[in-house]
Amino acid sequence: MLQMLTAITRAVSPAIVNCELSFIDRRPIDLMRAQEQHHAYEKLLESLGARVISLPAEPDLPDSMFVEDPAIVLDELAVILPLGTETRRREAASLGQALAKYRKLEHIILPGTLEGGDILRIGRKLFVGLTKRSNAEGIRQLAAILAPCRYEVIVVPVTGCLHLKSAVTCLGRNTLLANRAWFDTAPLAEYESIDVDPAEPHAANALALGGTIIFPASFPRTHARIEAHGFRVTSLDISELQKAESGLTCSSLLFETPISAGS
Repeated sequence: MLQMLTAITRAVSPAIVNCELSFIDRRPIDLMRAQEQHHAYEKLLESLGARVISLPAEPDLPDSMFVEDPAIVLDELAVILPLGTETRRREAASLGQALAKYRKLEHIILPGTLEGGDILRIGRKLFVGLTKRSNAEGIRQLAAILAPCRYEVIVVPVTGCLHLKSAVTCLGRNTLLANRAWFDTAPLAEYESIDVDPAEPHAANALALGGTIIFPASFPRTHARIEAHGFRVTSLDISELQKAESGLTCSSLLFETPISAGS
């Protein structure tokens, strides 16, 4: 059956100015500019071959555009996650409804907590960050849910940032982009690493899609490092969204669906 890459996104909440922040200082966010940047992100996903399903904004949920956190979508199923921040847990309901059209749903339950920004999938391996947002019980439940599907769940302690994927993402070709000062590198030692430029410690979050690396325009030095390794890189301005501690992976859920699904 023919497959299509689907991207679920959610419009920027007008309450984004009240977003959760953990590792950066709060600065004023221009809502209109944030919305324009998010729309440009969606258009870029479409240009790279994704069918974008944009969910309506959640006016009372400031961080709800970060759809990666409440769920992980795999080929066989989707897992709905209880977020480590209690005020964000209501984000999962409408996202689960959207995903139920395409996948069987499983749920991790409290006291387990887990956020999708802590889950780095490389093939059948899921590297999961142990952070302030994702705890050992949440990771244990994920491993149990995925065991019948033969996924390997590997714990990665994270110390310097919000999520594992703030510190490391996969570019393809067995290569990672990483700030190795922020996480335990031992579980990922089998992969090659491109280090972020020391002047750009927050530059490790990139989105690999269709042979292209989507990368924040605010990190030109690390951009050059990625290109020097032979990757095709497309810059995107997300400067306003970065004030909400945004990366590029956190604003979409990407997965394959049959072309007829949901139509």
